[in-house]
Amino acid sequence: MSETEARRLLRLQRKLARAQRGSNRRAKVKHAIARLKARECDRRKDWVEKISTVLARRFDVIGVEDLKIKNMTCTAHGTLQTPGRNVAQKRGLNRGILTSAWGALAERLGQKAPDRVVKVNPRYTSQTCSVCGHCAPDNRESQAVFRCRACGHQADADVNAARNIAYAAGHAVSARGGLPLGGPANREPQPVLLRV
Repeated sequence: MSETEARRLLRLQRKLARAQRGSNRRAKVKHAIARLKARECDRRKDWVEKISTVLARRFDVIGVEDLKIKNMTCTAHGTLQTPGRNVAQKRGLNRGILTSAWGALAERLGQKAPDRVVKVNPRYTSQTCSVCGHCAPDNRESQAVFRCRACGHQADADVNAARNIAYAAGHAVSARGGLPLGGPANREPQPVLLRV
């Protein structure tokens, strides 16, 4: 959802809170909110369809983490006896995960490339070095930086985790390796279209 749409949704929700229950004005505002949310849902579905089609056409093996999204997005409110902590941050994280449609993308990939999608156990993929295999929580310096404490290998944390997922899927690649100024690059196998 864009910033403009988010502001419009907030305005409409405030308008809905002020509207009298059962009035025509309240029904119109509810209809406007539903249209805005439906547009966001359609946009998300369109993105999933396009990305899954591109991935299914381009790659022979697709490795995805077998994430338990329902468990990841559970509430942090807690109970009266043990109230939750960092509830607002958790709410924002949940919103981001659900907006990204991870589950829908993995599901559509499984439908479009049924024999080529490999689900990998996500345990320790972001803490394991893709070069030497050393696994430690200290390897992950920050959200973006990975530095191995054993061999000194440094890389982007997401790239390192993606390599670990590729190794676990049985398809180890060093995609787009090559020289910085050009030259040969290691790439995923591309489909060959033959015209007869």
